[in-house]
Amino acid sequence: MQYDSIDHVEKDISRIFMGTMAADSPEAADRIYGHFLENGGNGFDTAYIYRGGQSEELLGEWVERHDVREQVVLLGKGAHPPHCNPDAIGRQLLESLERLRTDHVDIYMMHRDDQAVPVGEFVEAVNVHIGAGRVGAWGGSNWDFRRVDAANAYAEEHGLQGLGALSNNFSLARMVRPVWDGCVASSEPAYHRWHVRTQMPLIAWSSQARGFFTDRAHPDKRSDESLVRSWYSEDNFRRQARAREMADRRGVEPINIALAYVLCQPFPTFPIIGPENPDETSSSLAALEVELGPEDLAYLDLEDGG
Repeated sequence: MQYDSIDHVEKDISRIFMGTMAADSPEAADRIYGHFLENGGNGFDTAYIYRGGQSEELLGEWVERHDVREQVVLLGKGAHPPHCNPDAIGRQLLESLERLRTDHVDIYMMHRDDQAVPVGEFVEAVNVHIGAGRVGAWGGSNWDFRRVDAANAYAEEHGLQGLGALSNNFSLARMVRPVWDGCVASSEPAYHRWHVRTQMPLIAWSSQARGFFTDRAHPDKRSDESLVRSWYSEDNFRRQARAREMADRRGVEPINIALAYVLCQPFPTFPIIGPENPDETSSSLAALEVELGPEDLAYLDLEDGG
């Protein structure tokens, strides 16, 4: 496992985060989360709305039962529409902490942004819980980078803690249409330049484009409507072909190349994976052994005009 840091998080964080939507029972949590922890993973991504709260409950029960709270980094999200407002932040956070059986989350993410709300109101609302010790670092999921800049300018002006990470989509395949309403991708050139300039850590969801770099995705395979809707495009299939060609040369799987693409960016990245079993976790962790240089990234990005 590789590790990196995020300001205001006391522990080093595994470069790969475990998503928590797949586990649907204590047995599944034991099987998936235990294997991840045994292999050095300690970052867990969850949210108030996942499985109607069951994801938080299963994760909290697993952490308590195995007494690993000091080892793991918990990323919780809240204030998803229609409750994306300052008041919902505290109300949902307290409920999430109860489900997670802890007194704090290491990272708190607003699950969406409502640009009709002055950004300073969100900064003030989260900082109440930072001051109370319930939140370490905080950030935004599906936030526009310009709102992040505005929020951090407000925080600096008022002596408050600003956003220390972003959790947008980022993968080798570009999101053609949002997976869910209100989703934001950091793959667009303006976002990419901003991450490089600011070195803002990106905790990337759908980091493997929801299976696009496996045999599930082919122009003739159209039974998975979500995959087709969000990821099927001519350029993405060209990227898929290049990932397969590079994987053949290196003796790895195309999904390893796709995840290594996220890991090897010139700014801090923490891709989130969503395995349904330990074998899928192992196949993702193999990406940590793949080194991609600037020329490799440009080739996969189709920047050679070919």
